[in-house]
Parts: sequence; structure tokens; C-alpha cells
Amino acid sequence: MSEAGGARILIVDDDVDVADTYASQLEETYDVETVYSGPAALDALSPSVDIVLLDRRMPKLSGSEVLEAIRERGLETRVAMVTGEEADFDIIEMPFDDYVQKPVTEGALLGTVSHLVRCLTYDEQLREYYALTAKRAALIQSKTLEELADSERFSELEADIETAEAALSDLVADFDPTDFDRAFRDIDRPDPPTAD
Repeated sequence: MSEAGGARILIVDDDVDVADTYASQLEETYDVETVYSGPAALDALSPSVDIVLLDRRMPKLSGSEVLEAIRERGLETRVAMVTGEEADFDIIEMPFDDYVQKPVTEGALLGTVSHLVRCLTYDEQLREYYALTAKRAALIQSKTLEELADSERFSELEADIETAEAALSDLVADFDPTDFDRAFRDIDRPDPPTAD
């Protein structure tokens, strides 16, 4: 997630007025880009996009097709389908993080984005925590207890792990059940195909 300006959000809606309204509600807090079609969304997508607010029904390339492309590219972007369509059973297989039905109030929009940002933050902190604990495990396997006890760098690593654990614990304390669902949405998703 980009540091300056918070999360980077891509708004995709073929209704220019709707897209611009969402942008005006979010741009004070987030780095916002707005596009008005599915093809334009594909052009704007990059690993730097943290969240996509995606209209489901658009001409030329639907939101469902854009979502499929996001997942095929292996982007870790969080996606909220923001649509006038009522949910039907076909959404069960769709790999989005949230489904918000129009019309969307400013409060609902900000709440959705806030939930997705918390999930992104958790992902980043969890990766950092696992990287630190992997280093500790490798050192424990290759060094003696005496070497570990005498190492100032190992003591710093232990302190970093404690700090990371506390940060994760604080973040999870603010989670509601939907945040957990969003945070762990990638667990069952297979890794994207790689070129041979």
C-alpha cells in the first residue's frame, strides 16, 4: 500500500456522474483514479492499485470480466463490486471482497473502503511477521543457544517480532466478522499461472 496519500483506489464506473461522486467523497483521504469503462480499467490496473471499486454492468467489458482479469494477473488488489444489481447465486464463485448495492451513501462507501484498507494493512503486517519469524527459525537451526544469546542483532530481531505481534493483535482487535472474511479471502485461491 502506498505510504503517501494512503491507499490507492481505482474507481471504475461507466456512469461518469456516479464515478466522479465516489471520487470526490474519497479523494481527501485516498489517492484516487477514476476510469469510465472496463478497457480503461485494464489499462489503469497495476500492482500499485490497492482497491478497485468496480461497477458490475458496463458495455464492452463488464465488471465481472475486469474482476476476472485482475485475478488472472495475480494482483493482490482488493475489489468491491459496486452495482445496481441485486445479488444472485452467481456471485458465489466471483472472487471479490465486497458487494455493495447502489445507491451507495457516502458513509457506506467510506465504510467499505475503510474495511478493505484494514484488510490490506493486515496482509502487509502478517507478511512482515512471517518474514521475521522465518529468519528467527533459520537462525535457531544454525546457531547455538550461546551464539543466539550473545547476538545483539538476534535480540533486535526478537524485539521486532514482539512489535509485529502486538501490531497484528491491535489490528485484529478492531476487526468485525466481515473484516476476517475479507482478510483471508486468498487462502483457498490458487496461485496465478506462471509462464514456462
